[in-house]
Amino acid sequence: MCNFRFSLLFLLFLLTAPELFSQQKPGTNLPGVVNKKPGLDSGFYQDIKDGLTNSYLKFTKDKTGRVAFLGGSITQNPGWREMICKYLTERFPETKLDFVNAGIGSTGSTPGAFRLASDVLARGEIDLLFEEAAVNDRTNSFDSTACIRGMEGIVSHARSAGPFLDIVLMYFVDPEKIKDYNCGKVPYEIKAHDKVARHYNLPTINLAKEVTDRINNGELSWEKDFVDAHPSPFGQELYYQSIRAFLENCWKKAENQSNRLPHKLPVLIDKYSYVDARYVDIRKAKPNEGWTFEENWSPSNNLILHKMCKNVPVLTSASPGAMVEFRFKGRAIGICAVTGPDAGMIEYSIDDKYSGIVDLHTQWSDEYNLPWFVIFKDELSNSKHSLKIKIIENMNFKNHGNACRILKFLVNR
Repeated sequence: MCNFRFSLLFLLFLLTAPELFSQQKPGTNLPGVVNKKPGLDSGFYQDIKDGLTNSYLKFTKDKTGRVAFLGGSITQNPGWREMICKYLTERFPETKLDFVNAGIGSTGSTPGAFRLASDVLARGEIDLLFEEAAVNDRTNSFDSTACIRGMEGIVSHARSAGPFLDIVLMYFVDPEKIKDYNCGKVPYEIKAHDKVARHYNLPTINLAKEVTDRINNGELSWEKDFVDAHPSPFGQELYYQSIRAFLENCWKKAENQSNRLPHKLPVLIDKYSYVDARYVDIRKAKPNEGWTFEENWSPSNNLILHKMCKNVPVLTSASPGAMVEFRFKGRAIGICAVTGPDAGMIEYSIDDKYSGIVDLHTQWSDEYNLPWFVIFKDELSNSKHSLKIKIIENMNFKNHGNACRILKFLVNR
């Protein structure tokens, strides 16, 4: 995720994180903070709106609950998420809580919308969902329209599956967001996600703005305290403290409530949002003889390996001219493919009408084996369609091969 360039310090953090956190009780200060000025109030960066009444009543009355965390590697990795799980367990000691870690590195709102059903909703009824996608939406160059369609897809789909579900949107920090705020601009991805939050009356925590203001207030340093968009232990503690304060404020508001109420689903902001997005199995495709289905594929190179690209089924070919057809019904179609050093270029057509060329080799392909989510078209009629993908021989200076390895087809039904 992020810029995919892990500093040595961050790699050491991943190796030592459990030991670091075991030595620190949640809420204690970690070394590195400058503290030149009085600290800012985290509440300024939080908008509770309707709060989290439904999940609070479920935890306190039914004594059960399921909490899911959907996001990228900042969610997946050890840190704030584990601290919040520990806090919730201690805050509701008589409640049986189940935690779902649906954080997957390099994924933002569009990937989140398509993997929501399998990675979150398939686990059963969810009572509280923490969602973050702002960092990867910027890094992976999803524009404002895609940010809305992806985030609204997550929210609307999740609420359709569970109308009592409480959702918290969080906006994490990276250097580009700090630059935008210091130039007087709201980052476009945060503006898009916040539009969804306001439309659905979702609580939000703007950690990107909070960290920026704390740096400008002389409380901390990006280089010494955060180090990377993947926060240091200090940054993880700051995230945890802010999220915990937000939750405490929500619980106070919920204490005087007696009944859970279903959340209303408003009219969509964008009729093409990914509200019924799904993975579709690659075995439903019709490839020609140039393709191979491998049940348990892993890359043969020694690059950093993403967990979605190890021992997984793939539909693969590296032969220019090889074509595969996939029939589907829905408004949007795309693929999740492996982008590695030998990733090539493909040509697609939909109903022999819409067509284009996609380069599967990305800026990270020479260093990482990553899942890459490509949406070919997302404003189709909600009817039956035919997608054709052909590997082309064209290569630019980036490409080292013609490989196309499809992990999943992406359909918004």
